[in-house]
Amino acid sequence: MTGSPVEWVEDRPAQSVRTCIGCRQREPSAELLRIVAQHRDTGSTGASAVAIVPDPRRRLPGRGAWLHPVSACLRSAERRRAFGRALRVSGNLDISALEQYLENRHEHS
Repeated sequence: MTGSPVEWVEDRPAQSVRTCIGCRQREPSAELLRIVAQHRDTGSTGASAVAIVPDPRRRLPGRGAWLHPVSACLRSAERRRAFGRALRVSGNLDISALEQYLENRHEHS
């Protein structure tokens, strides 16, 4: 095929782009932390609590949301009440596991 104005583009694997629920910035998913909601029974009361947990391996079941792994985005998402909307859950959400993960991650970096 001569004379064809085809521009050859190097094949690159497509990276998925996700939006941080804290700062609303779009980034490649490799730069963001996936989080999921896990329902936990509270015992004798019969009620269930919802815990927001980190999913660094991106393997936990359920709907996920994405967050920059920094405390500023965590606080922003908490202030904006973005966890419930993004994960489609309601009620009191326990983010202590996520806070602990980010603290430990920061200490080891």
